[in-house]
Amino acid sequence: MKKVLLIVNPVAGKLKLHSELFNIVEVFCNNDCLVTTAITQYRGHGSELARTAKENGYDMVVCCGGDGTLNEVMSGMLEGRSKAELPLGYIPAGSTNDFADTLGIPSIPTAAAVNICKGDRVGIDVGDFGGLRHFSYIATFGAFSAASYSAPQELKNTIGHMAYLFEGLKQFTAPMPRYHADIVADGEHYSGDYIYCSVSNTKSVGGLVKLSENIVDLHDGMFEVILVKYPEDIIQTSNIIGGILASDFSGDMFHFFKAKEITFSMENGADWSLDGEKVEGPAEITIRNMHKSIEMYL
Repeated sequence: MKKVLLIVNPVAGKLKLHSELFNIVEVFCNNDCLVTTAITQYRGHGSELARTAKENGYDMVVCCGGDGTLNEVMSGMLEGRSKAELPLGYIPAGSTNDFADTLGIPSIPTAAAVNICKGDRVGIDVGDFGGLRHFSYIATFGAFSAASYSAPQELKNTIGHMAYLFEGLKQFTAPMPRYHADIVADGEHYSGDYIYCSVSNTKSVGGLVKLSENIVDLHDGMFEVILVKYPEDIIQTSNIIGGILASDFSGDMFHFFKAKEITFSMENGADWSLDGEKVEGPAEITIRNMHKSIEMYL
């Protein structure tokens, strides 16, 4: 019998876990699992619970919440380690669940629980943010980035994904941010003024920026990097909007490439979003791909 630590964020997404939790536990019990349910009480609690799961005798950790909760749990499992000691299951219950969509995890909680019980263990790449934090699928700064952490929780619980779209659209009615950055990605150099950057391992970022599924590979040890140049006129702004809407980053206003290690140098640093959580970045930060550092049930 497997001992399962089920870590639940009770305020994730549209609060659907309140009515589904018993059914989720029942799925695990029906599949020869002994479940301990832990409800997160505060920010960072998921990391604390996951960090000691192995020494407390558990065989697997299951995260039940949104992408931010998953970030906490993954970070706890990887703290001080190059690879997680236990496998991880994910039951998405957030407002957008970008990473779950990329992984092909069902949005119905009980179906996701069945997948964990019946699925295979697959190694997944995780991002290391300068040794300070981890991220499961996205590190980003600039325009649209703040939408992930500035959208009010009450609004996300009410209208879900649309809350991020409303926050993102505000960027087009406000002055565009401008970041001068010198970037080294696997030995290649980029330098200029940018309004947006994402270092990702996902098909969708808040539903605003999308990548084709034949581009994204969660197991190849590489990130997909998008740099959006600062527009000097309305024509360049229009080209940026058109490229984003068409998911076409081949135009002159974009740099798009893959890399396993990227160093950013910015005089004043930047506010980053890691899996939807705000993090203050230093003037220089190196992001590294931790190849297949955690096993997930898919």
